Amino acid sequence: MDELREQCPWDKKQTIHTLRQQTLEEVYELVDTISENDYKGLKEELGDLLLHIVFYSKIGAEQNQFTLDDVIEGVCNKLVARHPHIYSNVKVNNDDDVKQNWEKLKLKEGKKSVLSGLPPSLPALMKALRLQGKAKQVGFEWDHTEQVKEKVDEEIAELYDAVSSGNQEHIEEEMGDVLFALINYARFVHVDPEQALEKTNKKFIRRFQQMEEMAQQQGKALHDMNLMEMDALWNQVKEKE
Repeated sequence: MDELREQCPWDKKQTIHTLRQQTLEEVYELVDTISENDYKGLKEELGDLLLHIVFYSKIGAEQNQFTLDDVIEGVCNKLVARHPHIYSNVKVNNDDDVKQNWEKLKLKEGKKSVLSGLPPSLPALMKALRLQGKAKQVGFEWDHTEQVKEKVDEEIAELYDAVSSGNQEHIEEEMGDVLFALINYARFVHVDPEQALEKTNKKFIRRFQQMEEMAQQQGKALHDMNLMEMDALWNQVKEKE
């Protein structure tokens, strides 16, 4: 990195702001390899992400802000401070105790709310899941799954009422409540909602593209077919699977 910053015209020009979007892309590429259980790809993407960490640290050092050693030392100190059950005499019984202690320690460090610390730009689905997990650490949680199911049913009924009213703003609000409740239900039944939705996305892409291929084999295009014909192709694809 020292050589690149001195000798490469592109690397010389980069700032923490110009790297931002590329870092986001690298993280998404990393997540894709995890979803695919692709360890070869995971190794490569971890290397790309590590490069960005080194790059930011180099720029930080040039600005007399911090070095890579400072970054590593900082996270080591944080891990020690937030694991008193390992590095001190605090007792825990399970991972929930660890999470509760973690949130308490963050409040002692100056956080004003249990819900603070989440990036405003975090995708809404992920943010909802994290908010629910944080609230759980102070006991704001349903006792059992059936209660969450009833909440989902209640929110869906309210959504249907909103749709009947025709008030678009109210419909949007109730749709958000339904999605929030479903994410909570997913959490209770131990399903990662992001991963579940992505699997469904991939399934839809796979089936739709097979429909396109089948239509082409019949000398047709989907936009030339009516819904009944396309639905018949869809059912054929499902039967093949």
